[in-house]
Amino acid sequence: MFTRIMTYAAACTLALASALASAQYPDKPIRLIIPFPAGSVTDTLTRAIAPRLSQRLGQNIIIENKAGANGAIAGQLIARAAPDGYTLMMGTNSPLAGVPFLMKDPPYNVLTDFTSIGFIGNFTHFLLVNQELPVKNLNELLAYARANPGKLNFGSGHTAALIYGTQLKTLGKVDIVQVSYKGEPEQTADLLANRIQLAFTSPATSTGFIKDNRLRALGVVLDKRSPIFPEVPTMTEAGLPNFTNISWMALVGPAKLPRPIVDLLNKELNTVLNMPEVREQLARQSMESAGGSPEDLDKILKDQLVVWQKALNSAGIKPE
Repeated sequence: MFTRIMTYAAACTLALASALASAQYPDKPIRLIIPFPAGSVTDTLTRAIAPRLSQRLGQNIIIENKAGANGAIAGQLIARAAPDGYTLMMGTNSPLAGVPFLMKDPPYNVLTDFTSIGFIGNFTHFLLVNQELPVKNLNELLAYARANPGKLNFGSGHTAALIYGTQLKTLGKVDIVQVSYKGEPEQTADLLANRIQLAFTSPATSTGFIKDNRLRALGVVLDKRSPIFPEVPTMTEAGLPNFTNISWMALVGPAKLPRPIVDLLNKELNTVLNMPEVREQLARQSMESAGGSPEDLDKILKDQLVVWQKALNSAGIKPE
């Protein structure tokens, strides 16, 4: 009986301590982990959101880039973090939907090792080629690749780029070689240097180079043309239907994050996403901000795991 009373008392003490911590949250800076390098689309979009969220919360948000393994390094860090709201991740489709099917032994379970906070929105990528490649559109690219099997390299700095490149290879019936990168900045540098000849890259790392005619955009992975470059056709318009945009961002924390903390973060995140200046900044990167409840994100994660498993299987990409 005494042991049971002590166990109950200890549980009550922990619950009270958790409640007090939640009531005072946040009372120190928050670490926000980004699973890709500085200059990546995730980094760029996060830095448009984080300053306003910091103001709303009344605490500094310290951004840390933890790139590698398609976001699995950052995801594992969050999965192992204390559930106190001071270590969060601006996750994307790569760590939150791709990693479970890219690794034979993934370091976390997306549905049990994270707490959903809020959905950010969907973003897109352009199919880019080096200007030295003698092609002006997608059909010319496919014809050139068929005439030069195995001689064109495509970069993949994240899981979506890997899927898009593999889809291009499969749907276009071409032999092109995949080259892996930790993120888009390194991939784009090699594309500019002609070490790789094509890549699917976000506006965050490519807009300036397209405007300067250093890279050529042949298609956009969207159901409609991007307002950034309305002259660039969608992949369907360019000649390859069934290209689906599967890139998105969401804010998550470790499992068992107290509900009061989740609710506060979700409320302030939605407030920030509805700010006109933030919506404009995100739109410049071809992102439509969404927002929503933690339960909305729970459903998105479950649905996207199915979508990504199907996409990876269709592309013939096996776990390693």
